[in-house]
Amino acid sequence: MQLLNTYVDDLIKRALLEDMSYLDLATDFLIDDNQTSNAYMIAKDTGVLSGIKIAMRVFEILDPSFRYELSKNDCENVFTGDIIVNFTGKTAQLLKGERTALNILQHMSGIATAVNNLQLLCNGSKCRICETRKTLPGLRAIEKYAVLCGGGKNHRFSLSDAAMIKDNHIDACGSLKAAVEALRENLGHMAKIEVEVRDKSELQEALECGCDVIMLDNMTPEMMSECVKIVAGRAILEASGNITSDNIAEVAKTGVDVISLGALTHSVKAFDISMKIEKSGGAKL
Repeated sequence: MQLLNTYVDDLIKRALLEDMSYLDLATDFLIDDNQTSNAYMIAKDTGVLSGIKIAMRVFEILDPSFRYELSKNDCENVFTGDIIVNFTGKTAQLLKGERTALNILQHMSGIATAVNNLQLLCNGSKCRICETRKTLPGLRAIEKYAVLCGGGKNHRFSLSDAAMIKDNHIDACGSLKAAVEALRENLGHMAKIEVEVRDKSELQEALECGCDVIMLDNMTPEMMSECVKIVAGRAILEASGNITSDNIAEVAKTGVDVISLGALTHSVKAFDISMKIEKSGGAKL
């Protein structure tokens, strides 16, 4: 997956403006504009790296003279104490970009690590780990990229990618069948239909309507296993709702095709990374 450069630059610029509206009260009065420094980023935990070039782009935008050399790349495992990247640039710009670069890198690497840990728990099964649309506003593309770095797959990027019929849609339309029939009349041939079901009767109705994907919402593993047998490969089955590291292996064993978790993006733990600037001569007078 190649993220669009204009999206990445826009995200970074908005983050920098949020963090530094006009000036940096510490750096601008301490560091000479022409001072340069060597620096590095170091892992303080073990996991999967994601977003390193985006983090480096923060400094490139601030300082055209900035140069870096990667020791680790996205999708690679990193361990506590590993040097991830060495770089050189204007000291003031390194200090101004530090928090933005680390926020992005730590968040993305946290997602990649969480996905990888869950995928390992599902080894031996056919199921794929996906995120949902429960992403932080403005960060969806980098969060979904991070899921791929961790070995997962992407769910739909937006409401425009596929038609997902949820309980509120069904209630508003009167029935699942009515909702699907209305969609069939209007959707193009490229659009898939997914429906959320809560029990076996809704599952049967979704099958009869020919839905492409069926989400098993907040079901027990026992119920999921029964649904897998009923569907028998006639639709893609997605498990979602109250799935954690404690029960994901059991869910994977039911035979579902996809497990989706909102927690991968909306409440993931940041991966601990630090930036260190090598000591230099001192502050400006």
